[in-house]
Amino acid sequence: MYTVRPGVWCLVGNGLSNQTFVEGPDGIIAIDTGESVQEMRDAIRELRQFTDRPIVAVLYTHFHYVSGTTAVFEESGGPVPVHGHERIALNRSRVSTEIAPAYSRGLVYQFGTSLPVDGPDGLVSAGLGLYYRNPEHAPFTNGFVKPDSTWVGGEKLVVAGLRIEIEYAPSDADDSVTIWFPDLSVCVQNIVWPVLFNVFAIRGEEYRDPRVLLRGVEHVASLQPEYLVTCHGPPIQGSSDIVKRVTRYRDSLQFMWDQTVRALNRGDTADQIAHAVRLPDFFDDDYLTTEFYGVTEHHVRQIATGLRGWFDGDPSKLFPLEPTERFTRLVVGFGGRDVVRRIVTESIEADDLRWALELATWLSRSEGSTDDDRGLLAKVLREIGYRSSAANIRNWCLTAARDIDGTNSLDRLRKHRIREAAVNAGPTAESLDQLRVTLDPVRALGIDHHIGLQIADDPNPVGLHVRNCVAVVTDAQGATDHVRTDRATWASILAGRVHFDDAIVTGSLVIEGDASRVGASLSVFDLDGLAR
Repeated sequence: MYTVRPGVWCLVGNGLSNQTFVEGPDGIIAIDTGESVQEMRDAIRELRQFTDRPIVAVLYTHFHYVSGTTAVFEESGGPVPVHGHERIALNRSRVSTEIAPAYSRGLVYQFGTSLPVDGPDGLVSAGLGLYYRNPEHAPFTNGFVKPDSTWVGGEKLVVAGLRIEIEYAPSDADDSVTIWFPDLSVCVQNIVWPVLFNVFAIRGEEYRDPRVLLRGVEHVASLQPEYLVTCHGPPIQGSSDIVKRVTRYRDSLQFMWDQTVRALNRGDTADQIAHAVRLPDFFDDDYLTTEFYGVTEHHVRQIATGLRGWFDGDPSKLFPLEPTERFTRLVVGFGGRDVVRRIVTESIEADDLRWALELATWLSRSEGSTDDDRGLLAKVLREIGYRSSAANIRNWCLTAARDIDGTNSLDRLRKHRIREAAVNAGPTAESLDQLRVTLDPVRALGIDHHIGLQIADDPNPVGLHVRNCVAVVTDAQGATDHVRTDRATWASILAGRVHFDDAIVTGSLVIEGDASRVGASLSVFDLDGLAR
């Protein structure tokens, strides 16, 4: 727990993010509440070693670290005002519904949440915090509360008797803001990190345009704060030092963008750019611009893709072979599997890990691949993971190696799972909307069927029209058959705990119309509860 200045505290290392507390005339403001109720309870216990004043408001910097808010309500004996950007609730829903499997899998890989605590594959700091989720905080209860007071940026308000200025500052989230306390000369923000900014998140994210980021970083520098508090890592003190370091941080972003564009303009491909553009060594003089999290090689690829799209002018990428066929032909062309295996082994011994990684991938993903081939790929990935200074790369490579060689299979993360609690808590249309991305077009071929769904406690019927190999959510007007059930049964079916047919037998689900046709139409979705 850092005492940033009298009345301002920042807890670092409790999880991936910090929890910050600012004292005003009317009480304490809590900024960000972590990944779980348990995490925030720990933060409040730390706070109580310094002050017993009540927490009277919660502020969110962005949507990532807002899951411990009910811990504040517990301590306060009831709700307190919650402030945040207007997109926070929407973004929370987005990553937990349609793209949930890909998003969750990316988090597991990037943050190494399946890695052991100790040993050669052991988890290391992510560069932003000690853990993505501190294991001591299990079972990680979600205590998110939607903001009851929202902003878009540019607002000036008074919270807990303190003047606050809100500046919109998209960073790793499009709902991120910088919070300025002018009377305290304290800036709390999510754009200057304790590592080189992650233009590309290896877990997979939307494009983070450096040109947009620059404006947010420049705003932080323009404030000339005496105290800079980040969402990750330790606070920084001293206006002149802050401005100098933030300016260098800003320039690292411009360097990557400018040099990527320079290379694009001369006709370089993404692969060429990734090998040509590197940060000058002096950026390593400060942890703020050191590659402890992601790496420049990946960031410049993302900038090139963000500006120009996936096709970078390399003719071989215009119409590549299907991957399995391509890798099989490459293995054959090199003289067969034994020859390629030998070259991989020799490359590892020669520290030529880039070449070893490419060839081991051919072996692992071509026809006729064996457990030994996959084990060889896992070996290369481990070597890369052990040697990388970037936590993202280490975590991804070691997690992939353990997945590939069977040490810790992550097959569960390759299937769309709809959470029962989310269906019970959200609108019916939202649960139907998730079905769209689980539709198998082969099974849906030839189906044109409009089904109405009425949930007992929802006054508004919704519909699902399966047609043209897509599923369209409707208001149920014109539906030919209707399904009636209660929310708990519907949630159990989507979560796979109860099968659709069994719910009909028990009477907890009733079909008005052609039951056989309804069952056949719903079976086009990749969900166990609807499978036929």
